[in-house]
Amino acid sequence: MSADDGQDVPRTSLVLRDRMGSGGQGDVYPVEGVGDLLFKEYKNPHTVDQAALSVLPAFRQSLAAADRARLDAVAAWPLCRVTDGGRAVGFLMRRAPDRLTWQAPSGRTKLLELQHALHPPKAGTRSVPQPSPEQRRALAAACADAVDWFHGAGMVIGDISHANILWSLSPEPSVHFLDCDGFRRVGGAAVQAQADTPDWGDPLTPPSQACVDSDAYKTALAVVRLLTQDPYVTPGATLRLVPGCLNDRQESAVRSLFQQATGPRGTRPKPAEWRNALSDRGTIQLRATTPRQRPAVDTSVLDGIRNRKPIPLRGR
Repeated sequence: MSADDGQDVPRTSLVLRDRMGSGGQGDVYPVEGVGDLLFKEYKNPHTVDQAALSVLPAFRQSLAAADRARLDAVAAWPLCRVTDGGRAVGFLMRRAPDRLTWQAPSGRTKLLELQHALHPPKAGTRSVPQPSPEQRRALAAACADAVDWFHGAGMVIGDISHANILWSLSPEPSVHFLDCDGFRRVGGAAVQAQADTPDWGDPLTPPSQACVDSDAYKTALAVVRLLTQDPYVTPGATLRLVPGCLNDRQESAVRSLFQQATGPRGTRPKPAEWRNALSDRGTIQLRATTPRQRPAVDTSVLDGIRNRKPIPLRGR
């Protein structure tokens, strides 16, 4: 059983190993006998919007094969709901690949969160591979590109922060999103009430009203905090970029876009503008004349037209 078909799985069919993590909204358990699958179980499932949660695995099912592969590469996406007594109590997702982890001095394997690229290494994090200036630029571009892809697919991310983006330098600089049950369709409901990570909130948008514009603001924070190795810099502040990460053209564009991010809603730079500014092109096209091709989405699946007959895990 791979959960790849998106159908609901009964909670009673799961054989779980010891809890591996706990957050404000749920606990995460490895699933016995099914490879790299993890189960996130909500602490209070009665606060879960059942329909909103069903949208997420349906979104993945709606994608063409190439786009589905890209989604799996950039996100720990909900593969299917897990139900108990007819109510969703959590979901299955894949474990982050080993390239997105690091080994602490204690020998424990930990996730390589964005915060480890924003803070200078300390005694306990000296084994974290530090990106070169060029790799910082590539990571920032990868982050902007991923947000742009989700927006093109009609999704809002919501809580973009140092804690829910993983990164890797091998085989090339890349990012990977966590807590993907916080995503929602544009204009759609959230699975649960969403809170902003401290120091990452949009001053013009409350968490309950997360939208592509608040995503744009937080993308600006992620990009520039990577380029400055400053976890607290905000639009309007003086930028001290890591030496060597940008050429003159890129630096000029980044400074201009970050200043633009201080503006009112609707005027913040789009993620694609950050991607273009950080590219190796000789010129920057801030407003693309040819729209980027959007992921192919089967909207009938997104609207919930599907068979959700539970399927067992045991013996498969």
